[in-house]
Amino acid sequence: MLRPAAAAVSSSSYRASPPRILAFPVRRHRAGVNVQCANSDASGVSKSKLKVGSPIVIIEEPPMLKTAASVPSLRQNAGRVKPGDVGRIMARRPKDVWAVRLAVGTYLLDGKHFKPLEVEEDGGGGDQPQDE
Repeated sequence: MLRPAAAAVSSSSYRASPPRILAFPVRRHRAGVNVQCANSDASGVSKSKLKVGSPIVIIEEPPMLKTAASVPSLRQNAGRVKPGDVGRIMARRPKDVWAVRLAVGTYLLDGKHFKPLEVEEDGGGGDQPQDE
């Protein structure tokens, strides 16, 4: 008669646990200084003051546009978004990508293509008559 293959293997091999394979490599950090880079664009203006609802102005025409829909589409920017267009931040995405609502639609734009819009308040008010 033939013996089953499992019977030929000693039972001690089943008791040993399999080697552990880590899903993520263990990284050991040396004690020292932890450096964090500041998030700023080429002109040195910090993007940290951007938040949902902040007004922005486009400073550089993006070559490609990706819609911020649930099923995004990528297409060339054939003059839809131009420098000087004003929009509003709708959401933040990873890697300095922002969902921006413009007059022509809502798109995912890289932070290098826009800057915060700084609204200047008039100190004089509109109640005073102007000299003619």
